[in-house]
Amino acid sequence: MKSNHRPPEWAVRFFEWYCNRHLTDAVLGDLLELYARRCAVIGRRRANWLFVFNVVLFLQPFAFKKKPISPHTNYIAMFRNFTKITWRNILKYKMYSAIKIGGFSLSIAICLLITLFVRDELSIDQHYENGELLYRVIYKSDDPADSWKGTSFPAPIAAVLKENFADIEQSGRLIAFDGWFRAGGNLFRPADQVTNVFEERFAYADQEFIEMLEIPMVYGKRAHALSEPGSILISRRKAEKYFPNQNPVGKVVIINDNESEPFVVGGVMENLRNTHIEGIDFLITLSGVEFWNGEQTSWCCWNYSPYIKVRPGTDPDALEEQLLSVRDNYIIDYGEKQGRQGADKARKYHSLVLQPVGDIHLRSKDISDFLEVSDIQIVWFFIAIAAFIMLLACVNFINLSTAKSANRAKEVGLRKVVGSHRGSLIQQFLTESVIFSTISVLLGVLLAAMAMPYFNAVAGKDLAFPITEWWFIPTLVLFALGIGLLSGLYPSFYLSAFKPISVLKGRLAGGSKNSFLRSGLVVFQFTTSTVLIVGAFVVHQQMQFILNKKLGFNKDQVIMLHGANTLGDKLPVLKEELLNLSQVKHAAVSSYLPVKGTKRNGNMFWKDGRDKIDVGVSAQIWRVDPDYIDVMGMKLVEGRNFSDDIASDSAAIVINQTMAKELGLENPVGEWIMNFGRWVVVGVVEDFHFETLKGKIEGLAMVRSGNGSILSVKVDTGDMANTLSSITGVWDRFKPNQPIRYTFLDESYARMYADVRRTGDLFSAFAVFGIVVACLGLFGLSAFMVEQRAREISIRKVLGASVRIILQLLTLNFLRLVTVSLVLAVPIGWYIMDFWLRDFEYQIPITWNVFVIAGFLVVLIAALTVGFESVKAALINPANKLRSE
Repeated sequence: MKSNHRPPEWAVRFFEWYCNRHLTDAVLGDLLELYARRCAVIGRRRANWLFVFNVVLFLQPFAFKKKPISPHTNYIAMFRNFTKITWRNILKYKMYSAIKIGGFSLSIAICLLITLFVRDELSIDQHYENGELLYRVIYKSDDPADSWKGTSFPAPIAAVLKENFADIEQSGRLIAFDGWFRAGGNLFRPADQVTNVFEERFAYADQEFIEMLEIPMVYGKRAHALSEPGSILISRRKAEKYFPNQNPVGKVVIINDNESEPFVVGGVMENLRNTHIEGIDFLITLSGVEFWNGEQTSWCCWNYSPYIKVRPGTDPDALEEQLLSVRDNYIIDYGEKQGRQGADKARKYHSLVLQPVGDIHLRSKDISDFLEVSDIQIVWFFIAIAAFIMLLACVNFINLSTAKSANRAKEVGLRKVVGSHRGSLIQQFLTESVIFSTISVLLGVLLAAMAMPYFNAVAGKDLAFPITEWWFIPTLVLFALGIGLLSGLYPSFYLSAFKPISVLKGRLAGGSKNSFLRSGLVVFQFTTSTVLIVGAFVVHQQMQFILNKKLGFNKDQVIMLHGANTLGDKLPVLKEELLNLSQVKHAAVSSYLPVKGTKRNGNMFWKDGRDKIDVGVSAQIWRVDPDYIDVMGMKLVEGRNFSDDIASDSAAIVINQTMAKELGLENPVGEWIMNFGRWVVVGVVEDFHFETLKGKIEGLAMVRSGNGSILSVKVDTGDMANTLSSITGVWDRFKPNQPIRYTFLDESYARMYADVRRTGDLFSAFAVFGIVVACLGLFGLSAFMVEQRAREISIRKVLGASVRIILQLLTLNFLRLVTVSLVLAVPIGWYIMDFWLRDFEYQIPITWNVFVIAGFLVVLIAALTVGFESVKAALINPANKLRSE
């Protein structure tokens, strides 16, 4: 029935607004048809009211329009579903999940620690506002027979650089090597206190030096901290120790109990960090210092390290060319005026070069500078280790994921049958991978935080965990996403590619297509692990060789009493009192000992009267007392020792065999030699190692003296505790305001090789971790291959194959891969360790037994790893695998 009347338009629009689209057409059509009939029967007005009533009456929940599901809401639901599936799989495959997460988290912890180490190393000396303008001046010799680099120059170098070169804006000097007057360790106390305390890390510096290196200040002004003679700059930690809750600027301090030469605190600097002079706590001014008469204007003695700040726009290469005038007009000129030889060779081979201050910490391995610096090769080594560890973790994740492919195949097949697309399956597996990596990152951060103190001890660092820094959390989030996606790509595409018909029939295709790649990864893992094990063995053997090598002196049971120089005239009496103890055999006073941290003094020597004819021989000259040779257990091969009864021994000298050879002394006893004085050779000692075994034995001479800062005591007792108590009792009677401080010579010698020990510890740690990671990868691959060959194994068992045959079938191929790894690891390991041993003048040979032991360990560990899965496969009931055939 048609009608020309229309219901109220607003009611129609209201109905269309709230009603679900699939109901609108049908219901609205019925309402309009009903409205037309009503208009004919009851009139338009009543029909309008009834139409409105029907529209309102249809306001039911089922009729409302549904809010469209946004992609965002869909993704959340999908992610929630994927998370549930991942959690169920974790619970279902507990062992595999634990290996995945455990291996990942351990790898992340190691990588995080290494990243913090590398970040700290690369940040050193990079914070200066004018860092690109700061340089250290190096003296370099390119002589093929005697090439070297050093930072030491004569005292006038800073003034000459500043005055003669317009491109140099500032210049300053540093003396940071132990034993140079007060550089190194000293006794220290405020002037109003009586107790002397031994402190280390003293150095000398110019005012300009602290300005150029922008030393941060706590108290006092940097521009005046070291400008006055007799001033000293101390660190915040030492200020808090000696002047708690005070501003110590202007306070008087006493060094080595010498009250006749006090020092005034010119400022307090922040504790030095991220700099190549890190750890220095005391900077003594060089203003007004004259270590001996005329020293500050003489070009004779090389003890100062010069630093410069150039003007913006300066070309360093052009400035280096100009610096040759310093070599010619000052260094060579001084030698020629003294009648010394070697000027032509110096002009040919010697030069002055500029080293950016930012390069000092990591690029000074071949420079003699007496600083505790690192090496850029160590940084690259750590970066390579971190990358390798992360790569192995990802490979293991892939292997372990594909190893359980048979278990996930039915799941994939069923999902595809009910309509899942490959894209959604890839999303699911990638989500699983990201969830695994996120859990691993959280555990890895926890492990890294727990391991930080141990890592600091091994690496010799003081790193702090940056949990509060703004970049840390975002970096971890991005890392978890990145590593999860990277490691999950292959398993996602591999698992999602299964054909539903094949997997539901029990035929799992694929798996062997990339066997070459998988085998290559196993070879790579075990080759690296073997190299690390070989490295650990070689470093350990070298360390034992160093600690037990015949050194030419006896380091055992020698006690070094430090701070003896403060006793003054009482020192000889103290020595006699100690010799009266039954446990003490010998005692000697000297600041020079064959261990790091004691005094050194290099000189040039000639045969008497030939200083203007021959090129000088460089040698150490040590001042010792007559009992020194006995205390150290050195062997006289010619002549005699010093004697208190021979007055002429004030001009006597005892040299080592190397010095006698270099001076050309065939019968050295009775010969006269010279440096700044004339000496008669009265004895020759057998060569002994007074520096590390990384260098060869150099020339050394000893002259008689009764002064020094260390009183060395040779004891002969098995009761060291009572001996130390007796020695302490004697010391306290002579110096009650200075607590006794002693060290053992053998322990000090061992500390010289702390870097070697750290290298060994790192090799050992990385070797263990490399084996663990490699075994996880091998376990994953063996599990994968067992699953691939499960039906074959079952058929073989039905046909009568024994457990032994099954084990051989599954393990021999892997053991072949490990054997290939050993073949590759032998030359690689030998080359790397031979390269490392080149740093030592005295070294062990790399013997075949190192590789045999390493190979045996690797094969044993690999056999146990593969054997676990192989035994499980060999013992399984074949009916369980063949029931569907």
